[in-house]
Amino acid sequence: MVLDRLRRGATGRDPKKIPDGLWEKCPSCQKTVFKRLVEERLDTCPECNHHFKMTAPRRIASLIDDGTWQEWDANMTSADPLGFVDGKSYPERIAQQQAKTGLKDAVLTGRGKLSGLDIGLGVMDFSFNGGSMGSVVGEKLTRQFERCLEARIPAVVISASGGARMQEGVISLMQMAKTSAALARMREGRVPFISVLTNPTMAGVMASYASLGDVIIAEPKAMIGFTGARVIQETIKQELPEGFQTSEFVLKHGQVDLIAARQDLKSELARILNYLKPPKV
Repeated sequence: MVLDRLRRGATGRDPKKIPDGLWEKCPSCQKTVFKRLVEERLDTCPECNHHFKMTAPRRIASLIDDGTWQEWDANMTSADPLGFVDGKSYPERIAQQQAKTGLKDAVLTGRGKLSGLDIGLGVMDFSFNGGSMGSVVGEKLTRQFERCLEARIPAVVISASGGARMQEGVISLMQMAKTSAALARMREGRVPFISVLTNPTMAGVMASYASLGDVIIAEPKAMIGFTGARVIQETIKQELPEGFQTSEFVLKHGQVDLIAARQDLKSELARILNYLKPPKV
């Protein structure tokens, strides 16, 4: 008993026991990696560079210069337009997601400097209801585009979404048209929009604003498309090509312009934004 206490030291903890949360298993290479090293590499695997899902606040911190971030529409939350219930009411599900993530909805928008360049930035967070696009996501992104047009600063959106939010029905589908119309006005005003696709970017998000960038960038091995591969295969009754709906596949077929690893994204965005500075009026 005394020897056991001496081995554990003053803290009372067994020094041989590894604390929980120090290690993480990579789903790509299956190796167990030091979690702190993953975080230092912007949530990528030190062994195979697999890109883990990244929260919106961490993404903003990785791209925006320190002390320059100003959030827009921070307190906007969803109403319950359809009175939707699926075991729980829609407001209950929203409250549950807010408590779990600390976010009001599935996107953060704001203004800041990226390598000294003024931009409007929107970042989706897959951890909030699968990054689904409902009325709040559509409204916040539309307001971002309108503010960027007014200020004549480029807009950048980082997408991570399974598509439209089913609990809002046709109202969620209307966000596709609303965001696309706002981008059409930006294009008429010759203000650039860069779309960044992360894993996954699917369905109504990919079928609207995410595919309308003047430049479209994807992270490596991200899942990109409209309908899932299994549904497509069952519908057309044909085998799909290897790597179908990955970043590398859609790059080869002209749907994206560039694949950029997360560690290089800030410098790539700065390089492209310097080329695309909107003309003064």
